Amino acid sequence: MRAFGLIGLVLALVIVGLVAKKQMTSMASSTRPAVPGVAAPAAGEAPANARDQAQQVQQQVKEALDAAAKARQMPDDN
Repeated sequence: MRAFGLIGLVLALVIVGLVAKKQMTSMASSTRPAVPGVAAPAAGEAPANARDQAQQVQQQVKEALDAAAKARQMPDDN
């Protein structure tokens, strides 16, 4: 009886491992941009380096925060 439980557990771990491996390889080969909101380079363009991408993301975050802060401003209570 214990052998069936152990075999079932090992089989479940193997299945989970295979599914995880398949998911990881499909994520690595996806053509979507890594950061949401950042446009993927065109077919003929070389991808930007990591520093350029990081600066672009920082700028987008700053702009989004500024826009959210302006939307949340309340009129002065005088």
